[in-house]
Amino acid sequence: MSSNSLDTNLQVAQRVHAIEPFRVMEMVKAAALLRRAGRDIISMSVGEPDFTAPDIVADAAVAAIRGGVTQYTESLGLPELRAAISGHYAATQGLDIDPRRIVITAGASAGLLLACAALVGQGDEVLMPDPSYPCNRHFVTSFGGTPILVPASFEDRYQLGAHHVHERWTARTRGVLVASPSNPTGTSMTPAQLRDMLAAVRARGGFAIVDEIYQGLTYDHVPVSALALDPDVITVNSFSKYFNMTGWRLGWLVVPDSLVPVFEKLAQNLFICAPTIAQHAALACFQPEALTIFEARRQEFQRRRDYLVPALRELGFGVPVMPDGAFYVYADVTALDHPLRGDSAALSMALLNDAHVAIVPGDDFGVAAPAQHVRFSYATKYERIEEAVARLARQLGR
Repeated sequence: MSSNSLDTNLQVAQRVHAIEPFRVMEMVKAAALLRRAGRDIISMSVGEPDFTAPDIVADAAVAAIRGGVTQYTESLGLPELRAAISGHYAATQGLDIDPRRIVITAGASAGLLLACAALVGQGDEVLMPDPSYPCNRHFVTSFGGTPILVPASFEDRYQLGAHHVHERWTARTRGVLVASPSNPTGTSMTPAQLRDMLAAVRARGGFAIVDEIYQGLTYDHVPVSALALDPDVITVNSFSKYFNMTGWRLGWLVVPDSLVPVFEKLAQNLFICAPTIAQHAALACFQPEALTIFEARRQEFQRRRDYLVPALRELGFGVPVMPDGAFYVYADVTALDHPLRGDSAALSMALLNDAHVAIVPGDDFGVAAPAQHVRFSYATKYERIEEAVARLARQLGR
């Protein structure tokens, strides 16, 4: 039997068919093809900081390698790192988080997988806002659950509110999965909105998973963690965004004390531990020198936002609510002076081919009016953002 005929007889698990392609990566591939053809493409598509880990963090990684501290850690993570994260919560938000409750994970994605493995059963429904990060619904389906996408308008800051919980909770609903600030919208839940939503879930005996990976990149106000509002909430965080360590694959969870043994058992069996070298490097993130760098970079992201949002509005993109975190703008294209304004996927491809600016259509992020929206990422240099706006202006006749 040939290898080809063998391949045709292999059947993948049914869950694979429920996972749609990650369309942002399709846009990345199309942009790469144009670059190889010699085009100057400005990427405003991928949600990855253009900054990388500071030297103090890189040096800590090298020291770990040369020092031979590269073997497995405890499944819950290095005790020193868990303590450092606890101290960071105390210093930045005045929260007293027992290091025992902190679970170090192989990125926020691994944290979300662990949370869904612990809490989502076959047939359980999990509410999440539409639009939201596409992988969240796939984490739920991977463990037999059913993601319920709840349309959230700009009046809701594109977030899940208590009224959504009241309206959409059924006998099959097990909990909610939200992000604040959010990808793709860059909007946070207000403290009152978050408090009321968590209270509505708690009243129904459900779980709440709150993704806070962009909370370090918050502008205009002091962020409020869900940990300050509900002792039973599970939060997800990461070293990828604020700490600029995307490829290092390191994140963490904060879980209720009673669930620590559950998460430890799952981590032991599913991941063994997070990358050891990355854990040792991350300890340096909490040094004053590194924190000064991260704060300067946060301010630079805010400078980019403050330029980009008014510029997009001037071009005819609808941005009804100012994004207050992360590095995304979720923009309505229906008022643009362009023949493809009713089809964000076709529009995005046209702008890539004609203006050489890569953005992401709304298809990835849900089913509530995706054709009307695109996502801009401003995780690229300020001067390149200015050039992108100039190119779009020429293309749109503004």
